[in-house]
Amino acid sequence: MLQLKNVSFSYDKTPILKNINLKIEKGQNVSIIGASGCGKSTLLQLIYGLHHTDGTITWNGKALLGPTFNLVPGEDFIKYLAQDFDLMPPLSVQENVGKYLSNMYPVKKKRRIKELLGVVEMQDMANVKASKLSGGQQQRVALARALANEPELILLDEPFSHIDHFRKNNLRRRLFAYLKEKNITCIIATHDSTDALSFADETIVLKNTKIHAKDAPFNLYQHPKDKYVASLFGDVNEIKLNQFSPDANSKKKILLYPDEIKISKSSKLKVKVLKSYFKGNAYLIKADLSGQTIFFENAEELEVNKMAGIKVSEAIIAKRS
Repeated sequence: MLQLKNVSFSYDKTPILKNINLKIEKGQNVSIIGASGCGKSTLLQLIYGLHHTDGTITWNGKALLGPTFNLVPGEDFIKYLAQDFDLMPPLSVQENVGKYLSNMYPVKKKRRIKELLGVVEMQDMANVKASKLSGGQQQRVALARALANEPELILLDEPFSHIDHFRKNNLRRRLFAYLKEKNITCIIATHDSTDALSFADETIVLKNTKIHAKDAPFNLYQHPKDKYVASLFGDVNEIKLNQFSPDANSKKKILLYPDEIKISKSSKLKVKVLKSYFKGNAYLIKADLSGQTIFFENAEELEVNKMAGIKVSEAIIAKRS
């Protein structure tokens, strides 16, 4: 188990994190999300031992110490994949992946490299030099190398940021399935809501140097603490409740995702269509609601300046009220 107690850190005199307290069980996949500059990467670096904190960080009761105590950061059982990949350009893909694997058992080493290249879908480029790879390919090789000497804990900082969208989804499924199979604890700092929703056991939201929210992804999405949390998963509307329920408190607002607002010809609540954005499976409609810009989804494009009725189900209103 990873445990953080009263972990704080400042760059010069600017506080980045304050009194972070956290427990992560063996084998869990935890995502860390939040606005840029909220401390996601710094938190990973503190766990790895790149910075000093007056708090305590332990793994199964063993203290994980920073640069004040260790000349070489990190522990053998922890791997940290930063946003710069640190590959050896003259070496081939397979040589980079096997860089830290023992040469005493060449057959075992070759088999391990092949397995990892399969996880990141780089088998066909095993003999290509790293200098010839794209940014996304380099990121996949760095990921395989981080897994080479199977860690107990892996820290991933935006690990799919350079990878093509068409390949990213399959890679995520393969990677997180592999980590679960091997019971490797994973902490991922990400801006991508898919990482936070589809694969995490728990999601942590950072804001203003502290843990702002922490829960299972489903709970965070369905019951966001505030607009800040909801906005990390995509577009969100904050609308006065009495727009939908006239008897409600006039000051109370509810958070609604675009797919929760529906077109209704019979609704008395009207919006003026401003623009339609094609998303593939639907259109994202930008509209004006009594001077407020809102977004909702619709199966078809709507004519600009057209008035349309909207509604929200009573179940959703009750859940968010």
